[in-house]
Amino acid sequence: MRRFLVLAAALLLMAQATPAPTHRQLLIVLDGLRPDYVTPQVMPTLYALGQRGVRFDNHHSVFPTVTRVNASSIATGTYPELHGLMGNSVFFPQVDPARFLDTGERANLLKIRAAVAGRLLTAPTLAETLQPLGKKVLVVSSGSSGSAYLLNYTVSGGAILHNEFTLPESLGEEMTAKLGPNPPEAMPNTAGNRRAVDAFLQIGLPRIDPTITVMWLTDPDHTAHARGLGEPTTVDALKRVDGEVKRALDGLAAAGLSSSYDVWVTSDHGFSTSTAAPNVAEILKPYSGVLADGSPRIVAGGGAIYVRDHDRDAITAIVSALQRTPGIGAIFTRSAIAGALDGGVAGTLSFDAIRWSHERSADILYSPDWTDAKNGFGVPGTTASGGVATHGSSSPYDVHNVLIAAGPDLKEKVTVRAPSGNVDFAPTFLRLLGEPIPPSMKGRVLEEAFKSGPDPAGVKVDTLEPKVTSGDGSYSLTGFFSAVETPAGRYRYFNYAKVERKSR
Repeated sequence: MRRFLVLAAALLLMAQATPAPTHRQLLIVLDGLRPDYVTPQVMPTLYALGQRGVRFDNHHSVFPTVTRVNASSIATGTYPELHGLMGNSVFFPQVDPARFLDTGERANLLKIRAAVAGRLLTAPTLAETLQPLGKKVLVVSSGSSGSAYLLNYTVSGGAILHNEFTLPESLGEEMTAKLGPNPPEAMPNTAGNRRAVDAFLQIGLPRIDPTITVMWLTDPDHTAHARGLGEPTTVDALKRVDGEVKRALDGLAAAGLSSSYDVWVTSDHGFSTSTAAPNVAEILKPYSGVLADGSPRIVAGGGAIYVRDHDRDAITAIVSALQRTPGIGAIFTRSAIAGALDGGVAGTLSFDAIRWSHERSADILYSPDWTDAKNGFGVPGTTASGGVATHGSSSPYDVHNVLIAAGPDLKEKVTVRAPSGNVDFAPTFLRLLGEPIPPSMKGRVLEEAFKSGPDPAGVKVDTLEPKVTSGDGSYSLTGFFSAVETPAGRYRYFNYAKVERKSR
């Protein structure tokens, strides 16, 4: 009996000393996917995944609700206030003092990186955090070269398999040999998306052995921008990209890896139908000019306005003109008091409110105005942004995006109504891996989705609705926020903003 007790005690100590096996994480980003797209008729694979696992009904894009801001937040687990990638187009005067740079092009990001001594993002990435631990992040993408690059731009022990480039570069020949050349873009972009899935299954899994994979597929965004929401080609794009999700899941199953992976499917942002945009360039004309070095005083793009001499009177006058202009929605400026939700100019919310206060920030950030109106295909949500369909605004249709997850670490047949966001993936993955979370990550761990986690219904959620008004009372702006209280702290999410105008 004594020998049996000694043996039992030894086995217990061995079990305690052996860490529990950790599972791998696959994050699939379907660019521009709105929650109302996920129906059993259009996206049966994704719908079934949500029925089987965890569906997050209050998930958030990071504002501005554009691709590369959210790629950077996914990569770092934090907001623009810390990672420093402020928009889809950005202004770096040391690269070009006259115009914005398109971050969709990796070539522009390489120029920026060279100009800022390598720190393209000013917060560490998930890949950089995992590299010293011997764990790898793989990126596979049919999206823009810029978004793929931002997800792991230092390639810290992992790889990027993009349809236009690979890092390490040596993987490019293998991709071409196994998968053929990069197919031309099409609507839907099925061939490009298929090649990205094949890159994951045929090269990423066996060659990289990733702990975390981010798979970025370019539809429905690619097609919706050109064809519009609810248009038959866009609906076809949704069906086809759902088929690619199925191929990825089937590929894991065929490799005997289904039980080794938690699978998360999200989007970078929602989408809206476009209406006519206001002429902001005309508004800015009275304040234009040149600085002493001959470069322009005002540089604007993507809703950001840099008044490069930071003249307070000019900033206030521009804000006032924007407030009087139909089609301009929420306006944000630096706060007079650090952490305040109201901006330093009357009738604006602060950069701190939306987590956008960084040394790279502009002086003014504005959003196109939005409505609940339906387009010709019955899809609600418009923004005054020009074109056919787009995103980037403070509309709930752009902010509210998708999150569905299933896997061995996660609950089954559960709906989470507490708010979550794209900043939450990095800290959540680190917790699932049993690794420490660096203080730079401001997202929260989505513990209510874990099998071992708390009841989602018990998550405490508060709301905030700060309202600000212009000096003449003709323009008012309300921000709508939700906050989650956890033992680790309080986490605030930006839901949307709404403006009202009155005749003076």
